[in-house]
Amino acid sequence: MTEEEKKDETSESQESQPEEPETAEETPAEGSDASAAGPDAEEGDAPDSEPQDEAAEAPAAEQPEADAPEAPAAEESEAEEKKTPVERKAPAIPGADLEPIAVEPEARPLSAEEKARLEAEEEEKARREAELSGDGEEEPAAASRAPAKMEADSRYLATGKRKNAIARVTLLPGDGKIEVNKRPLEEFFPRPLHQSTARQALSVSGYEGNVDVRVRVHGGGISGQAGAIRHGIARALIEIDPELRGDLKRRGFLTRDARVKERRKAGLKKARKRPQFSKR
Repeated sequence: MTEEEKKDETSESQESQPEEPETAEETPAEGSDASAAGPDAEEGDAPDSEPQDEAAEAPAAEQPEADAPEAPAAEESEAEEKKTPVERKAPAIPGADLEPIAVEPEARPLSAEEKARLEAEEEEKARREAELSGDGEEEPAAASRAPAKMEADSRYLATGKRKNAIARVTLLPGDGKIEVNKRPLEEFFPRPLHQSTARQALSVSGYEGNVDVRVRVHGGGISGQAGAIRHGIARALIEIDPELRGDLKRRGFLTRDARVKERRKAGLKKARKRPQFSKR
C-alpha cells in the first residue's frame, strides 16, 4: 500500500471514531427521555394512586368501629361452646310449632249383634247402680204392647244357635222361672252379663215374668251358649206372637251368628299362623 492510501484509511478511521460517541450520546438521550417521561408518568399516575390509598386508608380508619362488637360475638361463641350437643341441634323443622289437627275416624256402623251386646251391658250397669243405691229391684222396661194370652197346657219349642253352641228352648206359661240344663239361670251363668244376654228377648218383648223357660244347651263356650239361648227364646216368642218379629229382627235377636273359630290346618301352628322359616 502507498502512503496516500494509508492516510486515507487513517482519515476514514478518525472520521468514523467521533460517530460512535454520537450514538452513545443518543442512547443516554433516549434514557434521559425515558427518565424524563418516567417522572411525568409517575406524576400522571400519582393522582390515580391517591384515591386507591384513600380507599385503603378508609377501611383502616373504619376498622376500630368494626372491632367494637367483637366482644359480644366472642361471648356468643363461648356460650355456644358451653351448650350441650342436645342444645346445639339443627334448627327446628318449619311448622313444628303448629298444633296438629285431630282428625276423628269415621264411626263404623254397629252390627245388630254389637248393639244387642251394648244394650245388655247398659241394662246390667243400670241394675247394679240400682242395687247399690238401694232402690230395690229395677222395674222392667215397658213393652211396646201387652203380652199375648197363652193356654195353660201350651208349649212353644225353638232352637237357637250361636257359634258352636246349640240351645233347645221351651216356653210355657209361668211366673218367669228360667232353667238351663235343669239348673237356675243364675247358677249356670254366674256372670251378670251372660244372664242379661239370655233374658234380653224376654225383657224387650214384655214376656219376662209371664212365661217359664226351660233350656237344654250344649257345645261352645259360656258366651256362645248365652247367645244361643237368646236366639232360641226370640224364635219361640215369634211362635207365640208373630207381630214381635219386626222388633226382635231390628235388634238382631233373630240373626244366626255363624262366626266360628277357624280350624287349624296341617303344617300350621294355628288356622293361618305359619312356623318361622329357618334357612339352616
